Amino acid sequence: MKDKIGFEVFDSIDFRVGTILSASFFEKARNPAYKLLIDFGRFGKINSSAQITEIYSPSQLIGKQIIAVVNIGERKILNYVSQCLVLGASTKDGIVLLEPKSKIQNGSIVL
Repeated sequence: MKDKIGFEVFDSIDFRVGTILSASFFEKARNPAYKLLIDFGRFGKINSSAQITEIYSPSQLIGKQIIAVVNIGERKILNYVSQCLVLGASTKDGIVLLEPKSKIQNGSIVL
């Protein structure tokens, strides 16, 4: 387990629901990854790089709703800018995405 953080820090993290619009292999990435374009409704369409290639194919990702942290700033990975962090759980088979159980409006806050 990582070090504990204060509630104020946790409360500043913005978790949102989004829908993956496109997914393609990130050819130049050091570790296998996809480039994702995610629709967060009124917050816009945001890029993310995600190392989720072990379980998901690009076609399985299109239209999938996910949960992401959207206020962590940008991270430049080679010539690509990742603007949010898609959340998942680590398993022996790879990363399993966290996703809503039922369809939710894009941009909805996760509490």
